[in-house]
Amino acid sequence: MAHLDKTYPGLSIKRQCDALSLNRSSLYYQAKDDSDNDEILLNQIRDIWEKWPFYGYRRIHIILIKQGLIVNRKRVQQLMKEAGIQAIYPCPNTSANIKEHRKYPYLLKNIDLIRPNQVWATDITYIKLPTGFVYLVAILDVFSRRILSWRLSNSLSTIFCLEALNEALETYGAPEIFNSDQGAQFTSDEWIYSLLNWGIKPSMTGVGRCLDNIHQERFWRTLKYENTYIYGYEDMGDARLKIGNFIEFYNHERPHQSLDYHTPEELFRVDCIKGVQADCVETPILTLEELPSLEHNLTVNFNKNLELISLI
Repeated sequence: MAHLDKTYPGLSIKRQCDALSLNRSSLYYQAKDDSDNDEILLNQIRDIWEKWPFYGYRRIHIILIKQGLIVNRKRVQQLMKEAGIQAIYPCPNTSANIKEHRKYPYLLKNIDLIRPNQVWATDITYIKLPTGFVYLVAILDVFSRRILSWRLSNSLSTIFCLEALNEALETYGAPEIFNSDQGAQFTSDEWIYSLLNWGIKPSMTGVGRCLDNIHQERFWRTLKYENTYIYGYEDMGDARLKIGNFIEFYNHERPHQSLDYHTPEELFRVDCIKGVQADCVETPILTLEELPSLEHNLTVNFNKNLELISLI
């Protein structure tokens, strides 16, 4: 097979190229080091993903194009896959409902928030660990944005939500209204009975209406962007420690723009000192030991309470 010889004395390189039908410029082409290019591109991908961790490869590809980089979308996808970079989005469904459970109307539409312990809210979010998902429930005072209690669990059982509820009620008394989504944990007989037992009006957001529980959603965003995504959690114990430290900081030290740069604790405690906080209903709550036999207790009194609430 004929080939070009740059050292052949009888023919110039030009005449050899003409004889072999070769483009002379191809002789001077030097292939770029793909590994170096991939490393540079991956760093740019990481920069974009760290700023917007909910972006997948399609959106990241668009940002790279807008930055003036010519790159194939499949190449971006492949590099992200090799580096273990993926969009952060709600994989587990933390708000699955059960059709048989009773639902309650949303009571916060036209309400004026004037004091702590007027309205509480709760929600469940997922936390990703190297070994899988765990779930975090938090109870928030809507007026002051203070986190009153929280629990971490490796399952979406009702029991860890009830533990958080019992702690908040024992510590701070009862609010007038308690808002949640229509997840199975918050429509369960155990949860509803606990609220009614304390004289609390249940309120539930509409399906798909996350803005009905906007203060809780903002707290999840704050927690994840200011703690979870920055530090990461090695395991359940590490997550519990770091989340606990962050909530302590969030309640006592972090000023909130929406609170005129006061902390939640300042707003919660100042009104308590002034005596503005509502009187708590001194009603005993269900203990965790009583929960297994709860079905036997949901008799005539429970049904009457449901009828009264439905009239509100």
